[in-house]
Parts: sequence; structure tokens; C-alpha cells
Amino acid sequence: MFAALDITAVLFGLRGCLVQSANGSPLPAPGALETLASLRQAQIPCIWLDDLETLHSKRLASVLPEWLPGQSANGVGWPAPNACWQALMSLGSERLEGSVLVSGEPKLLQSGLNAGLWTVGLAGCGPSCDLASAQWQAMTQQEQDLARGKATLALFRLGVHSVIDHLEELDTCLADIALRRSKGEKP
Repeated sequence: MFAALDITAVLFGLRGCLVQSANGSPLPAPGALETLASLRQAQIPCIWLDDLETLHSKRLASVLPEWLPGQSANGVGWPAPNACWQALMSLGSERLEGSVLVSGEPKLLQSGLNAGLWTVGLAGCGPSCDLASAQWQAMTQQEQDLARGKATLALFRLGVHSVIDHLEELDTCLADIALRRSKGEKP
């Protein structure tokens, strides 16, 4: 799926992006395990980022593959770019070009923009579209669509390069970023 892409690394937000909480227990987000497996098969390095304490982050990440490294912010608050740069360094990434951050968390996305990364916002995973919340479950389909639309607009206003609803759409989004890069576009 990702084999022909010129993507050097993919950084993911942990909460809401790769992991969701159901009744207090962490679960992989829809499409997370398949996306990670495809990226690994294509030999594209991946890492998760979170701003929680390390122990809490590791508990959430326990539902993800063991091979996937992660990094807590370690006191460096978002939107500072440091966490993104440190994550790339821990992956041994040789260059910033072609690195992509995927998240629904606006502060983390701003951190990625500040670091000079391509950014993909997840409209269906952001704070206003928490699929596991009782408030979201109580909404009609029309209300959910409206909330997702507002989240999409907010992410574009933030300056992200692409917006998708869920991780299942990431392959076409990364292909679009690779195409934009091949035409000389920079983040």
C-alpha cells in the first residue's frame, strides 16, 4: 500500500489517533493496526507521541505492536517543535524532508507545523469528535457530520496540509503528499 511513497517517517499522536479509550480501557483506533502494519511492511519508520506522563502513555500504547516506539513529551509542552525533532532523532531519521505528523490534537499538529513537518489532521479523532464519548453517541448522524465538518475547517485554519476523517484514509493522503513533494512543494 505505501511501498512507492517517498515518505521518510510518520509520527502519530497516541491518544485519539492510534488509541481510543472505551470504558477506561485502551483499544486500538479503527484502522490503526492495519496502517501501522502497512507502514512497517513498506519500511517507513513510525513512532507515537504523547504529552502524558511516560507510565500512562505506555499503558495506553500497550495495545499497539511491540515494535512501535513511542515518546512522551517529557516536560516540553506542545506546540514547541522539540518533541517532533526528538522523535525523529530517536528513529535515526537522516532528514526532516518527507516526515509526516498525523494527529487530531491541535497542539500536537501545531508542534509538527513548527517543526517543519507535513501534517495530516484527523477530523474524526479530534477533541470535538470523540467517538467514545457519550455526547458523541447521543448526536444524530447530521450533528456528527456537522461536528466533523467544523473540525475539518478548524484543522485547515490551523494550517495543516491535509485533513482526513480516520486512519483508513491515510494511504491516499500520504500518496498525495508524496505527489506534492515530487512537484517541489514543501511543508
